[in-house]
Amino acid sequence: MKRTIITIDEAKCNGCGLCIPNCPEGALQMINGKARLVGDLLCDGLGACIGHCPEGAIILEEREAQPYSEKMALENIIPQGIDVVRAHLMHLRNHNQAAYYEEALTILSARGIDAGSLDAETQPTPGGGCPGAASRVLNVRDKRGVPTTPTPGASELTHWPVQLHLLSPMAPQYQGADLLLCADCVPYAYPDFHSRLLSGKALAIACPKLDAGQDIYVEKLRVLIDEARINSLTVAIMEVPCCRGLLALAQQAVAAASRQIAIKQVVIGIEGEILNAESGIT
Repeated sequence: MKRTIITIDEAKCNGCGLCIPNCPEGALQMINGKARLVGDLLCDGLGACIGHCPEGAIILEEREAQPYSEKMALENIIPQGIDVVRAHLMHLRNHNQAAYYEEALTILSARGIDAGSLDAETQPTPGGGCPGAASRVLNVRDKRGVPTTPTPGASELTHWPVQLHLLSPMAPQYQGADLLLCADCVPYAYPDFHSRLLSGKALAIACPKLDAGQDIYVEKLRVLIDEARINSLTVAIMEVPCCRGLLALAQQAVAAASRQIAIKQVVIGIEGEILNAESGIT
């Protein structure tokens, strides 16, 4: 079957091993000084390890692969201890993988592990866990993408996280969404950012000049187009020349995608005005 799964560029991998503890399924191991995916069955394709690779050696790609097996993943991590199992359950919950989460609890119960206690421990709690890792829906909106209780000056941000390295392309907030890909500086320069740019859109932010691992960005955007099937893509950048790199990343992703999708570009001036807004850029 074809599915989204990680691929490791051996030439880029420096053997630091930072990805190993950040794979909740234990699908990565160090072999001959390089990180390796030890089995397709163990990789759920959510890319939790990607943001922890300083060399940008790990990407998501759609390829022929065996289907992910929650049973195999648990058999792999249970011997590593209850803390690893707990982290795995948190990973599934944070990425809204309800079916796998329930399957995991059933498997754990059958093995005599107190799944009820683990379920209680992994329930979201205010202030619990790392907010950068947990996928969260923030505002309730109607089908038109308009707040159900409009409030002047209210935030239009509907989900978390938003940084392109941290977000999961398969999170529910991106499915069929209108995506705003925004340079980091835009919200600071443009005073009407929430009401005129962000309203009704899912958000991803990045800096084309300072962020490392931008090949990961291209792959995540391709997955958003092909797998999450975003409805539209708006790229908001500043007028400074280096910011056009973000548009270039979006164009690379569109070129690599199997679906056709147009890009709308919005350029914000340093003094806070919209300089131009173009659609149908290829």
